[in-house]
Amino acid sequence: MGVGRFVYTPILPLMHAQAGLSAGAGANLATANYVGYLLGALAGILFPALVRSRVVLRGSLVVLTGSLAAMAATRDTSVWTALRVPAGVASALIFVIAVSSLLSHLREHPAHLPGWAFGGVGAGIALSGLLVLLLHSFGPLADWRIAWYASAALAAALGAASWRLRPEAPAPAPAHAGGQAPAAVGLRTRRWFSALFVSYALEGIGYIVAGTFLVSAIEQGSPGRVGSGAWVLVGLAAVPSSALWARLGRRWSRPGLLLVALVVQAAGIALPALVTGTTAALASAALFGGTFIGISTLALATGAHLRFPRSVALLTAGYSVGQILGPLVVTPLLRHGYHQALILAAAVVLAAAVAAGVLRIGFPGPAAWAPHAAPADRPASAVTGGAPRA
Repeated sequence: MGVGRFVYTPILPLMHAQAGLSAGAGANLATANYVGYLLGALAGILFPALVRSRVVLRGSLVVLTGSLAAMAATRDTSVWTALRVPAGVASALIFVIAVSSLLSHLREHPAHLPGWAFGGVGAGIALSGLLVLLLHSFGPLADWRIAWYASAALAAALGAASWRLRPEAPAPAPAHAGGQAPAAVGLRTRRWFSALFVSYALEGIGYIVAGTFLVSAIEQGSPGRVGSGAWVLVGLAAVPSSALWARLGRRWSRPGLLLVALVVQAAGIALPALVTGTTAALASAALFGGTFIGISTLALATGAHLRFPRSVALLTAGYSVGQILGPLVVTPLLRHGYHQALILAAAVVLAAAVAAGVLRIGFPGPAAWAPHAAPADRPASAVTGGAPRA
């Protein structure tokens, strides 16, 4: 899923240079993929049987791989758009089904172990960047068509390794103490959840702008293959991030950690727009890669702790809508390059940090959740298809 969903980012500069793709059209292709991802995530929520289907898993692996190969077969922007929608749907379904299987097998294991499994998204990002970087190393192979075909081959190899994954039904919900229903949602809980929802939806807008255009922005101000190399670093930094933030969340306040992670991410997004050169590009990649999966982990874990009705579904929907809006919001800025878009994205993520700061006001510390710690100790991205997504 990491390859199928994110390889577009390092291939985008090649499509600009060789296939005549405009910046605005590039943003539209990204939006189409995010619309598909939202549809897939909602399908997994509304039709739980899909999450337990091996046929759906294998069909999604085939659709995702085939859509990557088909991108190289045309120069028609409308066809590219049509291909990126099912790619998004398939990406979401693969993620949700993998989540179901993961939770079934690792339910009794330490929280950091599922976190490492979710690092597979980061590994896919790193492999996609490394693939394009290798093609750049062999001049004649630095072609946008070859890049899509190669990414399809890589996705096929990873899909073959995933072919025997056995989807599992989610565990039954634990009985409430004394057989009583959970307490009604109070005003303070609503206030906390509202702040969390706003923060996470804004993060969806800001994160996806960087996740789509970071390589192109870096290549505007840095020499050679720094952009593709930075994307590899994004993936490598993302691999351990879910496990790290999940572990930190057991020791410190999740809203406080969410605030820190958002501020760090905003700095990483703004850096290549403010400072040129290789060092700034690599620092940006490390800061962005080390936070975007962790922010999902923290936000969704906080929603689970609040026990707000359908918190995961609501947060996932808000985050996904933010991803759709992100490229559309910055499209008018792209005629001047990508730096203004990154500055705006960083400002939006800072606004998300402000909302996280509101969430911290009066929020109970980790000890207050001790009786309910077991469900929330799992990485929150493990309970939804909404992580960059995870």
